[in-house]
Amino acid sequence: MSQLKTIYLCGPINGCTDEECTDWREFVKGIWSGPTLDPMRRDYRGKEDDSVKEIVELDKIDVINSDVILVNYDKPSVGTSMEILYAFERGKLVVVVAKDGTRISPWMRYHSHAILNSFEGAIAHVAGFYA
Repeated sequence: MSQLKTIYLCGPINGCTDEECTDWREFVKGIWSGPTLDPMRRDYRGKEDDSVKEIVELDKIDVINSDVILVNYDKPSVGTSMEILYAFERGKLVVVVAKDGTRISPWMRYHSHAILNSFEGAIAHVAGFYA
């Protein structure tokens, strides 16, 4: 891999605990040696209604500035789904991590390049894709 790709850490935030929002993101940052873009650096929880424009526009900028969208699909999220479609339509690699047995909608399957069961597997997939 000549240059490490930038991964956007996509997953539910609204209505999630600190641990649900950050634990998996910090884990991925620890196993990916390249750059990541973490939307939790702008934590708008509790201020969503007052920050609609900032949330959407800044997340869209992060998607544009990423090569890969790594999705933690642990529960349905409107924002996550919108980011996946936005990324897919811009030619970004979309890699979803979901537990075995998780029901994945046809829309999610269609707009994902890979659906894996672990973050380690997802990172290996990303690294192999660009090798």
